[in-house]
Amino acid sequence: MTDIATRVYNHTWKIDPIVRSVLDTDFYKLLMAQTIFRRHMAVRVTFGIINRSEPIKLGRLIDIGELKEQLDHIRTLRLSRGESTWLRGNMFYGKRQMFAPEFIAWLEGFRFPAYHLERRGDQYELTFEGPWIETTMWEIPALAVLMELHSRAVTKGLGKFELQVLYARAMTRVWEKIARLKLLPELRIADFGTRRRHGFLWQDWCVQAMLEGLGDAFLGTSNCLIAMRREVEAIGTNAHELPMVYCALARNDKELAEAPYLVLADWQEDYDGNLRVMLPDTYGSRGFLDRAPDWAKHWTGVRIDSGDPIGGGEIAIEWWKRRGQDPRQKLAIFSDGLDVEAIERIHKHFFGRVRIGYGWGTLLTNDFRDLGPDGGLDPFSIVCKVISANGHPAVKISDNPLKAMGPPAEIERYRRVFQVGAQEALPLAV
Repeated sequence: MTDIATRVYNHTWKIDPIVRSVLDTDFYKLLMAQTIFRRHMAVRVTFGIINRSEPIKLGRLIDIGELKEQLDHIRTLRLSRGESTWLRGNMFYGKRQMFAPEFIAWLEGFRFPAYHLERRGDQYELTFEGPWIETTMWEIPALAVLMELHSRAVTKGLGKFELQVLYARAMTRVWEKIARLKLLPELRIADFGTRRRHGFLWQDWCVQAMLEGLGDAFLGTSNCLIAMRREVEAIGTNAHELPMVYCALARNDKELAEAPYLVLADWQEDYDGNLRVMLPDTYGSRGFLDRAPDWAKHWTGVRIDSGDPIGGGEIAIEWWKRRGQDPRQKLAIFSDGLDVEAIERIHKHFFGRVRIGYGWGTLLTNDFRDLGPDGGLDPFSIVCKVISANGHPAVKISDNPLKAMGPPAEIERYRRVFQVGAQEALPLAV
């Protein structure tokens, strides 16, 4: 097992680049990229970093030269022969050849496109503009770089023993959480922590701990590189990016209202009826489900990624019942800001009423709360989201209004078109 404290103390560029492979990304990125490859090669999209935690002054903490160095290194990466073989021959979700040969061939030739970086006050403006199929690939590695440079900046100057104690305490915290999770009946949980991890080595350690501590209850990891190296399942389906771009491309309100369901139809066709877990909250979960076409009721389940998780689960159960479905045969995946207390509460509420899964993210792979100097290692909320598509602004409403994104006038238009009513604002811890 890697001695993380020693590696952190002896960080060198050659040993520890922050992103070390094209596959050091989330599985849903590759799945969505294949749909983009098949259907939207001509679409141009701009992504941008949004630091929701304004008190975290990344411009002060992270040296712009180091940031450029890491981003430039990512632009040199290419898919290795072994990685290509894994994608071509591995079984994902019980299906071989999840990725078409022509998409793999494209990925083998892929290089990360140019980026725009400048410091604005105490924050960085980091954007990626170009063909959607290329810019989409920046989201996960860009966030991973910012998070790990933040971690390195805070721990810089700590001695060997300080680092040993720091990581020993963090490891103990993770292991104690795992011990509590083991008590939950029929637990199904995966690592979703790539985007806002403390660092690659730490995420890899957390996956190993989950694998040993939870056994079959651990479903796998969203990180493709770790899944390949540790021989565990790669986990993921799709994200808000798809409906945000589809909606941005809509030519009128009628097309806008239909766009989220076009995403489902395309996805269902692209994956032959597999991976049918919908993400209903982009423009409000209740309205999305109420207006959903009847065939959507046959999808496997939903992912609940914003708002109150109990309320979101109840909305899904009510919808399935109204559509004549048995919720006990359906899957609800919870993935928003989870920690062990929330998982225990959700499990107690829904166990036996619906099949439950968890995507455990930041508070698995970056829970150093109160462990770093002056709380400097506490996790914070930062995202990389679609800003525009073919020059049209992209919008997200969410079930939590604090996660809404886009120009105010467009947000109001989307709220009208999607009939979004009053919403409860919940704190954005991570």
